[in-house]
Amino acid sequence: MRSTFLGLETAKRGMYTQQGALYTTGHNISNANTPGYSRQRVNFEQTEPYPAPAMNRPNIPGQIGTGVKEGSIQRVRDSFLDIQYRGENNKLGYWESKMEAMKKMEEVMNEPSESGLSKTMDMFWQSLQDLAVNPTNAGARSVVRERGIAVANTFNYLSSSLTGVRDDLKNELSVSVKQINSLTNQIDKLNQQIADVEPHGYLPNDLYDERDRLIDELSKHVSIQTTYQSSGGASSPIAEGQVTINLVGQDGNVAVNLVGKGRVNELKVSMGGPQNTVDTVTIGTKNIDVNDFLQQGEGKLRALIDTYGYQDKNGEAKGSYITMLNELDSMAYEFAKAFNEQHQKGVSPAGMEDSTVETPKFFQDSKDASADLGSVDKSGFAHRIQIADELINLDMIATASAANPTLGDSKNVGALADIITSVELSYGEKPATFRAHFESVIGAMAVESQESVRLSQNSEVLRSAVDERRMSVSGVSLDEEMTNMIKYQHAYNASARMITLQDEMLDKIINGMGTVGR
Repeated sequence: MRSTFLGLETAKRGMYTQQGALYTTGHNISNANTPGYSRQRVNFEQTEPYPAPAMNRPNIPGQIGTGVKEGSIQRVRDSFLDIQYRGENNKLGYWESKMEAMKKMEEVMNEPSESGLSKTMDMFWQSLQDLAVNPTNAGARSVVRERGIAVANTFNYLSSSLTGVRDDLKNELSVSVKQINSLTNQIDKLNQQIADVEPHGYLPNDLYDERDRLIDELSKHVSIQTTYQSSGGASSPIAEGQVTINLVGQDGNVAVNLVGKGRVNELKVSMGGPQNTVDTVTIGTKNIDVNDFLQQGEGKLRALIDTYGYQDKNGEAKGSYITMLNELDSMAYEFAKAFNEQHQKGVSPAGMEDSTVETPKFFQDSKDASADLGSVDKSGFAHRIQIADELINLDMIATASAANPTLGDSKNVGALADIITSVELSYGEKPATFRAHFESVIGAMAVESQESVRLSQNSEVLRSAVDERRMSVSGVSLDEEMTNMIKYQHAYNASARMITLQDEMLDKIINGMGTVGR
């Protein structure tokens, strides 16, 4: 015999379950604009039918359903889309950071423009041409000296400005490392909170969302791989467990652990290479050579190391800003040395008046004004180049050749002008004129900057596409939630009406049966 009150219990369960679904819908609507929130749903499950199979079961035609219950409240999330998003986010972090660094470099170099090094050299060359036309003119000599000062000052400015931006990159690198360590510590704390909840059979969906948001942010800095381990106890089969985050190696395998079950490995960056470049990345107790680290995916940290500077396998300094600073030093050094050599081959008006007066250098090293440029350190020379002190006397500018030292002779000035446009200087394996080499340096910078802009835009498009697909799965749609709200409301009302029906039936049984003949 089935229970008379079975229908009441079935309807009550329906009311409670639909009410819980309405509460979850309200939670979704409230968090429609919460960053990182994943919509949640109630997983409805049928309750055990009556009667249960047993020897003393009642003799009825079959099992009767007893209603519905809330099996679990689960967030809607696609882990595959999470992996795709983090991969694209990692690429975007790299190219965005590199694009910003190259943009600052372009702003400093300011080429082509009316105030860049190229224009300054052209004006210096023009002043030499003007002096060659009238070598006895004091005004033309003064212009040559001032244009020479402008060349030295431009080298100084470019070197100090690039060094300043590089120092900013160093600070940004330090901030990025701190952010990475902060994120891993926060993720570890969330792991601990999740481990406290899951063994009781609950799903801490809001903690899952916050943890995934932090992992998304971490993926922008370094290339990571995530795995999950059960928290044990009476955990739900769909519980996610505690996350383990590993740094991805060059071959795609695990390189080193960042966050484990109950542990965090701190990341550090050591700077001890030439020109204070990065030489080692330390994670926990494991030291990783910076060249090996740069092969492990992309991310903002790698971009900062690439642009700030690092020590390669041969112990040399590499990096976008190191390369540009070294190029400036090399151009300033080779040009000044060649210009000095040619200048000292000539004879100045002061030397014509007094044969004991030697022709001075045109440029000097501010660190050691008396030193011959052939013996000074090339490193940092662009910051130290300046006009020679002796040229305060304009008659010390050598215009005439030693073969025929007359006031009207301007052969030496012509030879000095050729150093900018015609004479090949030594810049390593491929000698070139100053102008040609400078154009190649600026061209290489422009290509690198253009590549970073293009790939940054491509990465942004790809990440946005993945994020849209992810939001279509996990995001809150107010239209859908309103539809669900009406659906659950009607189901709740129907269950309440079912109770009213059961009440009327029981009233008939209790108050209406057995009254015949009264």
